[in-house]
Amino acid sequence: MSANGRAPYLEAAEGGRLLLSHELTFATVADVLAESQQAFSDHASITIDMSAVTEADSAGLALLIEWLSWARLTSRQVRFENVPEQLLQIADISEVAELIGTD
Repeated sequence: MSANGRAPYLEAAEGGRLLLSHELTFATVADVLAESQQAFSDHASITIDMSAVTEADSAGLALLIEWLSWARLTSRQVRFENVPEQLLQIADISEVAELIGTD
């Protein structure tokens, strides 16, 4: 549990893998971003498994794009796995699907 009594959004797995869980929405992205700064600092290459994300909206997509920008600026790599269908649809409509590794 985190200091605020809830489970963390990002849980470390082996080899620079992170499991992202809970909602990825306007209400949560600021907390997820803050949590990610520490989680990302330890790895040059990061894979984010999104299979446990329960809900996502356009703020979630903006966060993924922010992580990609951060990775580029810090010479790191970020890869996304199991992106929720909601985010894939928003990315497709926004014409940014190629940025998050989808077609």
